Amino acid sequence: MARLTLSRTLHDVGLSAWFGGTLANAVALNAAAAEAGSDKDTGRVANAGWDRWTPVNAAAIGAHLVGSVGQLLGDKERVARQQGVASMATLKTLLTAAALGATAYSRILGQRVSAAGAVPAKKGTKPSRRTKVAQPDVAAAQEQLDTLQWVIPALTGALVAISSYAGEQQRPSEVVKGLAGS
Repeated sequence: MARLTLSRTLHDVGLSAWFGGTLANAVALNAAAAEAGSDKDTGRVANAGWDRWTPVNAAAIGAHLVGSVGQLLGDKERVARQQGVASMATLKTLLTAAALGATAYSRILGQRVSAAGAVPAKKGTKPSRRTKVAQPDVAAAQEQLDTLQWVIPALTGALVAISSYAGEQQRPSEVVKGLAGS
Protein backbone atom coordinates (compact mmCIF):
# COMPACT_ATOMS: atom_id res chain seq x y z
CA MET A 1 0.00 0.00 0.00
CA ALA A 2 2.83 2.43 0.87
CA ARG A 3 4.50 1.71 -2.48
CA LEU A 4 1.27 2.47 -4.36
CA THR A 5 0.81 5.69 -2.37
CA LEU A 6 4.37 6.75 -3.26
CA SER A 7 3.70 5.90 -6.91
CA ARG A 8 0.53 7.98 -6.94
CA THR A 9 2.35 10.88 -5.29
CA LEU A 10 5.19 10.78 -7.81
CA HIS A 11 2.69 10.50 -10.66
CA ASP A 12 0.60 13.44 -9.44
CA VAL A 13 3.39 15.79 -8.36
CA GLY A 14 5.40 15.11 -11.51
CA LEU A 15 2.40 15.64 -13.77
CA SER A 16 1.38 18.79 -11.88
CA ALA A 17 4.83 20.33 -12.29
CA TRP A 18 5.04 19.31 -15.98
CA PHE A 19 1.62 20.83 -16.71
CA GLY A 20 1.89 23.89 -14.49
CA GLY A 21 5.46 24.80 -15.36
CA THR A 22 4.99 24.67 -19.10
CA LEU A 23 1.72 26.60 -18.84
CA ALA A 24 3.27 29.25 -16.59
CA ASN A 25 6.24 29.69 -18.92
CA ALA A 26 3.95 30.01 -21.95
CA VAL A 27 1.67 32.50 -20.22
CA ALA A 28 4.16 34.49 -18.16
CA LEU A 29 7.80 33.98 -19.12
CA ASN A 30 7.44 34.47 -22.85
CA ALA A 31 5.24 37.55 -22.44
CA ALA A 32 7.47 39.01 -19.72
CA ALA A 33 10.56 38.48 -21.84
CA ALA A 34 9.07 40.95 -24.35
CA GLU A 35 9.48 43.63 -21.70
CA ALA A 36 13.24 43.11 -21.46
CA GLY A 37 14.00 46.19 -23.55
CA SER A 38 15.31 45.25 -26.97
CA ASP A 39 14.37 42.32 -29.18
CA LYS A 40 17.82 40.79 -28.53
CA ASP A 41 17.24 41.05 -24.78
CA THR A 42 13.83 39.43 -25.25
CA GLY A 43 15.43 36.38 -26.85
CA ARG A 44 18.17 36.23 -24.22
CA VAL A 45 15.72 36.40 -21.31
CA ALA A 46 13.37 33.81 -22.83
CA ASN A 47 16.28 31.43 -23.48
CA ALA A 48 17.59 31.86 -19.93
CA GLY A 49 14.17 31.16 -18.43
CA TRP A 50 13.44 28.08 -20.51
CA ASP A 51 16.99 26.75 -19.99
CA ARG A 52 16.50 27.07 -16.21
CA TRP A 53 13.17 25.26 -16.42
CA THR A 54 14.56 22.30 -18.40
CA PRO A 55 16.19 20.34 -15.52
CA VAL A 56 13.15 20.88 -13.28
CA ASN A 57 10.86 19.75 -16.09
CA ALA A 58 13.03 16.68 -16.70
CA ALA A 59 12.82 15.75 -13.01
CA ALA A 60 9.03 16.28 -13.04
CA ILE A 61 8.61 14.10 -16.10
CA GLY A 62 10.85 11.43 -14.58
CA ALA A 63 8.83 11.44 -11.36
CA HIS A 64 5.60 11.21 -13.35
CA LEU A 65 6.87 8.26 -15.39
CA VAL A 66 8.20 6.38 -12.35
CA GLY A 67 4.90 6.99 -10.58
CA SER A 68 2.90 5.89 -13.64
CA VAL A 69 4.77 2.60 -13.91
CA GLY A 70 4.38 2.05 -10.17
CA GLN A 71 0.64 2.67 -10.43
CA LEU A 72 0.26 0.26 -13.34
CA LEU A 73 2.15 -2.44 -11.47
CA GLY A 74 0.17 -1.82 -8.28
CA ASP A 75 -3.15 -1.79 -10.10
CA LYS A 76 -2.46 -4.56 -12.63
CA GLU A 77 -5.27 -6.71 -11.25
CA ARG A 78 -7.78 -3.85 -11.58
CA VAL A 79 -6.47 -3.02 -15.06
CA ALA A 80 -7.02 -6.62 -16.12
CA ARG A 81 -10.39 -7.18 -14.46
CA GLN A 82 -12.28 -3.93 -13.87
CA GLN A 83 -14.36 -2.77 -16.80
CA GLY A 84 -13.09 0.50 -18.33
CA VAL A 85 -9.75 0.59 -16.52
CA ALA A 86 -7.68 -0.94 -19.34
CA SER A 87 -9.06 1.47 -21.93
CA MET A 88 -8.45 4.42 -19.59
CA ALA A 89 -4.87 3.21 -18.96
CA THR A 90 -4.32 2.83 -22.71
CA LEU A 91 -5.57 6.36 -23.37
CA LYS A 92 -3.35 7.74 -20.59
CA THR A 93 -0.36 5.91 -22.05
CA LEU A 94 -1.02 7.28 -25.55
CA LEU A 95 -1.45 10.84 -24.24
CA THR A 96 1.70 10.49 -22.15
CA ALA A 97 3.64 9.34 -25.22
CA ALA A 98 2.29 12.31 -27.22
CA ALA A 99 3.21 14.75 -24.43
CA LEU A 100 6.69 13.21 -24.16
CA GLY A 101 7.18 13.48 -27.92
CA ALA A 102 6.03 17.10 -28.00
CA THR A 103 8.22 17.94 -25.00
CA ALA A 104 11.28 16.24 -26.51
CA TYR A 105 10.79 17.98 -29.85
CA SER A 106 10.28 21.27 -28.05
CA ARG A 107 13.56 20.76 -26.21
CA ILE A 108 15.40 20.07 -29.47
CA LEU A 109 13.98 23.28 -30.95
CA GLY A 110 14.74 25.18 -27.73
CA GLN A 111 18.36 24.03 -27.83
CA ARG A 112 18.62 25.25 -31.44
CA VAL A 113 17.30 28.68 -30.43
CA SER A 114 19.39 28.85 -27.25
CA ALA A 115 22.58 27.84 -29.09
CA ALA A 116 22.08 30.81 -31.42
CA GLY A 117 22.55 33.14 -28.44
CA ALA A 118 20.63 36.37 -27.93
CA VAL A 119 18.28 35.77 -30.85
CA PRO A 120 16.04 38.76 -31.55
CA ALA A 121 12.42 38.04 -30.66
CA LYS A 122 9.18 40.00 -30.30
CA LYS A 123 8.33 37.84 -27.30
CA GLY A 124 9.73 34.54 -26.09
CA THR A 125 8.62 32.46 -29.05
CA LYS A 126 7.83 35.07 -31.70
CA PRO A 127 10.80 35.78 -33.98
CA SER A 128 11.52 39.36 -34.98
CA ARG A 129 11.88 40.41 -38.61
CA ARG A 130 15.66 40.54 -38.12
CA THR A 131 15.68 36.89 -37.07
CA LYS A 132 13.49 35.85 -40.00
CA VAL A 133 15.94 37.49 -42.42
CA ALA A 134 19.28 36.74 -40.74
CA GLN A 135 18.53 33.33 -39.18
CA PRO A 136 15.53 31.75 -40.92
CA ASP A 137 16.22 28.32 -39.39
CA VAL A 138 16.17 29.79 -35.87
CA ALA A 139 13.03 31.80 -36.70
CA ALA A 140 11.35 28.60 -37.90
CA ALA A 141 12.27 26.91 -34.61
CA GLN A 142 10.83 29.85 -32.67
CA GLU A 143 7.57 29.64 -34.63
CA GLN A 144 7.28 25.90 -33.94
CA LEU A 145 7.95 26.56 -30.26
CA ASP A 146 5.17 29.14 -30.32
CA THR A 147 2.74 26.33 -31.14
CA LEU A 148 4.30 23.69 -28.90
CA GLN A 149 4.17 25.96 -25.84
CA TRP A 150 0.37 25.44 -25.96
CA VAL A 151 0.32 21.83 -27.20
CA ILE A 152 2.26 20.52 -24.20
CA PRO A 153 -0.02 22.04 -21.53
CA ALA A 154 -3.04 20.88 -23.54
CA LEU A 155 -1.75 17.28 -23.57
CA THR A 156 -0.64 17.30 -19.94
CA GLY A 157 -3.88 19.02 -18.93
CA ALA A 158 -5.78 16.20 -20.62
CA LEU A 159 -3.66 13.78 -18.57
CA VAL A 160 -4.67 15.62 -15.39
CA ALA A 161 -8.34 15.23 -16.36
CA ILE A 162 -7.96 11.54 -17.19
CA SER A 163 -6.05 10.96 -13.95
CA SER A 164 -8.97 12.49 -12.08
CA TYR A 165 -11.31 10.09 -13.88
CA ALA A 166 -8.95 7.20 -13.02
CA GLY A 167 -9.17 8.21 -9.37
CA GLU A 168 -12.96 7.99 -9.57
CA GLN A 169 -12.62 4.46 -10.98
CA GLN A 170 -10.85 3.47 -7.76
CA ARG A 171 -13.81 4.28 -5.51
CA PRO A 172 -14.97 1.02 -3.92
CA SER A 173 -18.46 1.36 -5.45
CA GLU A 174 -16.94 1.82 -8.93
CA VAL A 175 -14.59 -1.15 -8.45
CA VAL A 176 -17.54 -3.35 -7.50
CA LYS A 177 -19.57 -2.18 -10.53
CA GLY A 178 -16.56 -2.55 -12.85
CA LEU A 179 -15.77 -6.05 -11.65
CA ALA A 180 -19.40 -7.11 -11.90
CA GLY A 181 -19.54 -5.85 -15.49
CA SER A 182 -16.44 -7.75 -16.62
